[in-house]
Amino acid sequence: MSAAKRKPSAQQQYQDAVAAYVAAGGEESVQRVITAVFSLTRKLDQWYNRQLADLDISHGEWSVLAHLATAGDQPVTPSKLADVTNVAASSMTHRLDRMAERALVRRAPDPGNRTRVLVELTDKGWELFEAAVREANVVESDTLAGLTTKERGDLAALLEVVISGLDDLETA
Repeated sequence: MSAAKRKPSAQQQYQDAVAAYVAAGGEESVQRVITAVFSLTRKLDQWYNRQLADLDISHGEWSVLAHLATAGDQPVTPSKLADVTNVAASSMTHRLDRMAERALVRRAPDPGNRTRVLVELTDKGWELFEAAVREANVVESDTLAGLTTKERGDLAALLEVVISGLDDLETA
């Protein structure tokens, strides 16, 4: 393939984007950080989408699995799942129907309120969640392989400060 037809490297795309934002009036240090985070997110999303396809689950189904897994032993209502995954309740019902058919989730009446349904992961759902996390961890570890353990900790701490600042912006 000739040099003129080669796709620019991720590093070159990043540098070009930063240069364009700075030329348009953006502050360079801000644009370097935001563009880097966006580029990393985009690349990881591409990989995660391929991984989900390989696991035969949709992004929406993954969102349900992940929320149920992180909820611990607490079953969750379909309406709560709809809220946290940002879909309509009717869409969540259809999603849960498909996931129940595949034995990934179980729905049962709420013993404290028989008009409500609670959703929890089945053993098969947990196995799929764990397999996805293990597989993703390999790529995520490779992504951060150029950093020492201390540098990873420093990066995580800095990003946590930024995330905290997002909460402050939302309440302002």
